[in-house]
Order: sequence, then structure tokens, then C-alpha cells
Amino acid sequence: MMIQFRIQPDSEIPASTQLFNQLRFAIASRQYPPAYKLPSTRALAMQTGLHRNIISKVYRQLEEDGFVESLAGSGIYVRAQGHEGGSRLQSPILTQHPEASKVLQQALDELLGQGYSLSQAREIFLAEIDWRLRCSARVLVASPTQDMGVGELMAYELEEELEIPVQIVAIDELAAVLDKTTSATVVTSRYFINDVEAIAAPKAIRVIPLDIYDYNKEINLLKNLPKDNCVGIVSLSSGIGRQAEVILHGLRGDELLVMTTQPKDNYKMQAIVKRAEVIICDQACYATVQAAVQAASEDIIRPPKLIKVDNYIGANSINLLKRELGLG
Repeated sequence: MMIQFRIQPDSEIPASTQLFNQLRFAIASRQYPPAYKLPSTRALAMQTGLHRNIISKVYRQLEEDGFVESLAGSGIYVRAQGHEGGSRLQSPILTQHPEASKVLQQALDELLGQGYSLSQAREIFLAEIDWRLRCSARVLVASPTQDMGVGELMAYELEEELEIPVQIVAIDELAAVLDKTTSATVVTSRYFINDVEAIAAPKAIRVIPLDIYDYNKEINLLKNLPKDNCVGIVSLSSGIGRQAEVILHGLRGDELLVMTTQPKDNYKMQAIVKRAEVIICDQACYATVQAAVQAASEDIIRPPKLIKVDNYIGANSINLLKRELGLG
């Protein structure tokens, strides 16, 4: 698109001003839309009869006034304006994360498209942000009363990953705890989500389910163990021990001897350390199992192979929770 610019040599208006005004009109009328590359100074000099130095001066003035921008080695381009992203004030966070601006604009446009006013949209955004910040001030881990160990395991991993204190609450006592607070986030394993949501939802308390680790690495190892091996499972959670027995029996039948315990049961712990060829344990139990193996080293011919499970909570759930709590 080559617009014909005309310079009146006998006009009282300087030639540079004439060209500046015509270029500005071309931009304002969208004859030169955003991101359009302006003609080279050589091409414009041939069309207008002006010296290239004059045209360069006009281009510099357009750039100083914010109409165009010069890209080294490429040329001069029309800048986007206003809502197109050129002249609005940008916060440092949006400069670092430009995609966030697009997400925000889309959400705002959707609200406006549904008939909400800007003031109402602002109130909705602020209310949601304020609510989430208040919820993040207190994190509760809900676990079944009969297996508080799984709550301890979740709390151990969450405190390690989130670096904030969490409180363990039995599901049977959750209603009473929530009656005494107006803001909290309750997290629990997806195993127990229905029971927890039934308690928390009527109180407008946020509940976030946690997916558990898939244990594929450990399962593949157990599939290939020789027959008659003894496998020890040590976990804070008694439920994990029971589930492991069921899974292993399904995989290997009676080919493997499976022994399970929680770290506080010293008698079973000593039996596993002395009998098992392989011991699989939670991160939270690893130091205790190591100490038990060391203490029994004189009574065992070959120390068991220790396998520390990477985590109980799935990595994606941890990352989601961090975002929901505003922790990065």
C-alpha cells in the first residue's frame, strides 16, 4: 500500500510539517495500521521530492511522539495504541509476564460481554482475590480418624514444599474446626474428597483435592523381584500399608512375603529390618528406617536395600496448590 503524499512547495507550512501531518493522518485513519512498515526514506524522497534528511527528521518526530517505533536493521513500524497495547501504563509484573495481560483482558471482556459494568467487574475480581488471600492464611489437612498417619504424611510433604505451617484435622472433627473460622483452605487426598466437601461446602470453605503419586517406579521394581523375597513397607499411614499389601498380592500372589509397619512400632520395625531384602518407605520415615538398619547391623548378614519414595502427593497437585495459595 503506497499512499501518495503531496508536498506544496509554495505553501507557508514547512514541507516537513506537511509530511508529518500526512503521515500522522495515514496512521490515525488506519491507512497505515499497527505494525505496518513505513516506506523507506529513499522511496518517500523519490515520491515527494524531499531530501532524505528531512524525511528522517519527520520519522524521528513521529517516533518521539509515540506514533512509530524503529527496529534496528528492520525499519520503522506503526505502534499499537491504547488497548492495542502501546501506551497503557505497564506494571513490572505484566512486563515480566506479558501473557498475563492477555488472560486478564479476556476475563474482563467476558464479564463486560455478559452485561457487567467495569465497577462491578472490579468488585468481582477484588472479592475473589481477597477471598483467596484469606483462605491462604490457614491451611488445614483433613484425614480420616482411623488413619491420621496419612494426614501426617501430607502435612510433612506440604510443609516441606510450601514452607508454611499446616494443621492436621480429623475429618470427624472438621465441622467443629470450621465453625470457628471464616477463612481457610482445606486440602485432602482425592480418596476422601467427597466426605470433606460435604462438610466444607455449606460453610463456603475452599477445598482442594490432592492427587497421589503413581508409584510406577516402585511397582516395576517389585514386579521383577525374585520369588520368596521379603518386602518391607514402612509408612506413616496404616492405610498405605494395607493398600500396598493388596496391590502386591494382585501383582505377585504369594510369591513375595510382605511386611508392613508404621515407624512408631519398634517391634515390627526390627522384624522388617532383619527379614526384608527390600524396604520401601516414605520420605518422612526414611531417617527412622536408616537408624533401625544401622542399629541392627550386627544382627544381619546383608543389609536390606532401602528405597525412599519420592513423594505421596503428586507433583502437579503441589504446583497447583502453590498457585492457589499465591506461593508462586
